[in-house]
Amino acid sequence: METLVPFVDSTPLLNDPAALQARMAADGFFYFKSLLPRAAVLDLRRQILGVCQKHGWLDTAAPLMDGQIDQVAANAMETFCGVGVTQAAYRDVYQLEAFHRLAQHPAVMAMMTTLCGETVLPHPRNIARLMFPTKANAPTPPHQDYIHIQGTKAVYTCWIPLGDTTETLGGLQVMRATHTLGLLPTHKAEGAGGHGVSTEGLSGEWAHGDFTAGDVLVFHSHTVHRSVPNQFPDRLRLSVDYRYQPVSLPIVRGSLEPHCSVAEWADIYAGWTDPSLQYYWEKFPLELREFDPSYFATAASGPMMSGGQMGGGQMGGQMGSPKTGAMGKN
Repeated sequence: METLVPFVDSTPLLNDPAALQARMAADGFFYFKSLLPRAAVLDLRRQILGVCQKHGWLDTAAPLMDGQIDQVAANAMETFCGVGVTQAAYRDVYQLEAFHRLAQHPAVMAMMTTLCGETVLPHPRNIARLMFPTKANAPTPPHQDYIHIQGTKAVYTCWIPLGDTTETLGGLQVMRATHTLGLLPTHKAEGAGGHGVSTEGLSGEWAHGDFTAGDVLVFHSHTVHRSVPNQFPDRLRLSVDYRYQPVSLPIVRGSLEPHCSVAEWADIYAGWTDPSLQYYWEKFPLELREFDPSYFATAASGPMMSGGQMGGGQMGGQMGSPKTGAMGKN
C-alpha cells in the first residue's frame, strides 16, 4: 500500500552539516523551499519557452510564461532521448548559458559542499525535461538513477522545476529510505530512462507536494523516485536535473559529455560570456571509469549489488556517509 507524506523543508539544516548529513543518511533526499532565487529560475523558464515558441509548439495567443501548448503541433513532434522535444530543439536548450549557470548557483554549490564535506564536482552533463502532455511523453516510472550515472553511488541529483509546479502538472515524488536497499532489479518501462523498478514490497512511503519556482529536491542516486501524470492537456511542465558528487570519487567519462551527445562542447559554448562555466572539470585530477551496460540487465532474484553481483536484503544497511554512500568508498 502506498502512503503519501508531505515534503519537510530542510532549509533550517543548511548551517548544520551534521544534521544535514544525518537527514540524507536517514531519508535519502532533501526538499528545500526557495533555495534558489525565483527570478533566476523564471529567467531560465522564459528562455526555454522561447525555444519552444521558436519551434512552433506553443499557443501564440497565450502569454509565453504560461507554457500553453499548441496541442496539434506538440502531438506531431518526434521526441528525442526522453527529453520531451526534438533533437534540434534540445540542442537550442543546451546552448543556453543560463541553463548551465543555474547548475552552479552559489546556493546549490554551498548546500552540496556542506553535504559532501569536500570540494564538489557538478556534472557538466545537465539534463532538461520539456514534458509536453502528449502520448510520446509518458510519466517517468519509479526508478533509481545510479544505473544511468554510475561512477560512484555518492551522486546527488538536484531536481528543479522551472516554474510553479503543482502535482497536477506532473511533479516528482521520492520514496523515503530506499537508498538503503541497494540496486533493485530493473525492467523496461515507458518514460524517461526507459527502465523502472518494482515498488512491491517496499515501504511505499512517497514524499510529495507542490513546488514553487526556486524550490529544489535533492536525492541520492539509489533513491527511488517517479514523476506523476500531468493532468493538464494544454500545459507544459519544465524541469532540470543537475548532478553533483565529491570530486575525489570516480566518475564515468560520459558524465563529462553533453547529454545524449546532443552537440559538441565547442558548439555549445559558442557565444558564451562566462569562461568559468566551460571545461571547468579539466582542472581536477578525476578518476575516470567506463560505463557498464550490464546494469541494465534484468535481475533474476534479489537486489543487484553495486559491483554487478546479485545479493539479497539491504546493501550494507544504512548509508555510512554522504560521501561514501551505502557501503564502502565508492
